[in-house]
Amino acid sequence: MNRNEIGGEALARAVEEAYRQGQTDYYLEPLARLGEDGKPTGKIQSGEPVIFCCRRGEREIELTDAFTDPNFDKFPREYLTDLRFVIMTMYHEKFKDLPIAFAPERVVKPLAQVISEAGLRQLHCAESEKYAHVTFFFNGGNNQPFPGETDTCVPSPKGIPFDQKPELSLPQVAEKVMAGVDEGYDFILTNFANGDVIGHTSNSEAKLSAAAAVSRYVDQVSRYALENGYLVAVTADHGNIETLRDAKGKPHVAHTTNKVPFLVMDPQHRAFTLRDGRLGDVAPTVLSVLGIEQPAEMTGSSLIETPGITNPKCMLIVLDGWGYGSGDDNDALFVADTHAWDAMRSTYPNSRLCASGDDVGLQSGKAGNSEAGHSNLGAGRVVAQDDVRMDSAIRDGSFRTNPVFLETIEKARKAGRLHLLAYLTEKSSHGCIDYPVMLTEMAEGVEDVCFHIIFDGRSTEPGSAPALLRTLEERLAKIGRGRIVDGVGRGIALDRDGNYQKIRKAYECLTLGKGTTYR
Repeated sequence: MNRNEIGGEALARAVEEAYRQGQTDYYLEPLARLGEDGKPTGKIQSGEPVIFCCRRGEREIELTDAFTDPNFDKFPREYLTDLRFVIMTMYHEKFKDLPIAFAPERVVKPLAQVISEAGLRQLHCAESEKYAHVTFFFNGGNNQPFPGETDTCVPSPKGIPFDQKPELSLPQVAEKVMAGVDEGYDFILTNFANGDVIGHTSNSEAKLSAAAAVSRYVDQVSRYALENGYLVAVTADHGNIETLRDAKGKPHVAHTTNKVPFLVMDPQHRAFTLRDGRLGDVAPTVLSVLGIEQPAEMTGSSLIETPGITNPKCMLIVLDGWGYGSGDDNDALFVADTHAWDAMRSTYPNSRLCASGDDVGLQSGKAGNSEAGHSNLGAGRVVAQDDVRMDSAIRDGSFRTNPVFLETIEKARKAGRLHLLAYLTEKSSHGCIDYPVMLTEMAEGVEDVCFHIIFDGRSTEPGSAPALLRTLEERLAKIGRGRIVDGVGRGIALDRDGNYQKIRKAYECLTLGKGTTYR
């Protein structure tokens, strides 16, 4: 197979043209390659197996629905029959009957379940960008709320780039949470999404505005809760927004390995001390405050060192992507107007928590992410994450002997084609290009292995997609099979906000070749 057949260079040039038109990796509109006959090539058809090589969860649900739900009604589409659609992990219970390469580690006795079994009422509230994190992930992989649990989703802004509205829907989230205080829930969990969502953009001014908004609203919400008898704990799931520029002086758009805050405000104004720890210690702390016995499944321990600090009501605020920065002009939380947050840190007991690497079940030294963060926060222990389990399978060789993969490759041999939805990044919580490359190595005897690229734009440097495509082309050339047939940005293919017009664009590119064409 020659380089022209592989198609990495052709897609790279198409991406570079999209850059010239003002597009970015994250929001790259669908790009579909034409064959020698002038028609789209490598489209997914009925009877042809597909492996969705992303592993994370909430961002993969909508596209998976479009391919696998026979009753799908979000947009008109031809339902592909006899389609073996493989997912890497079970990111929603409704996909339990699909072929799943790596069954998830289910959390036994997450915090929400323990609170429910104690007969208490709880509210989980976030805007849609982070709603899955305060429900599915925090609740240990359970999609249904536990008895006594109310889940409230506030829609995130639609139709505009997030950095054009750095406040996001935080005012509405704050309003819902304070209404929950009025309703007297025993436990309230909320997520402020701005630090992560805006932290992933390259807009420094938007990051400073987002940090200022979080500072204002965490102060407003916590004060209101305190006045109504709630003990309030504030933490974060991982770092992100605090770092403005990377070592090369370019905008920093990825998660960090920085520690995160843990701060406690007591309505009774008691003196107490906190210890440093990790995210898996937060759930035991909440149970200790509520006076509920910690189950044996939780191996973390309370962060409050002073005994007897209990309260009938508790609120946990998770500041998404809000880590400890460098404390200088490269630290958004230092530069921005965060005087309310600064006052809270100087007034109330606080400590630092590890939120990355093996402290949250990831590879040692790897930056944390929202899924790992919230699953650890809710589980009260370290929860092994998918990347660790999958990378372990690569190291010990079991990836190549995975029966789901082998069965799919055998079907592809008979069908003549294998489709790989490939995430174009070297390291991300959503996936890694190594997965589809290894599957291509395994696919001996498959006549046609088609790569459908999903561009990252978050864990990758801005504008790096062409170089990554050319590197991928070199890897496929060494294997001697595999061709790259189309591409679309993560912000379109991996929508998680119910914007099915985005999913429609991705689906129609993958199945019909609709989009900007190239050769």
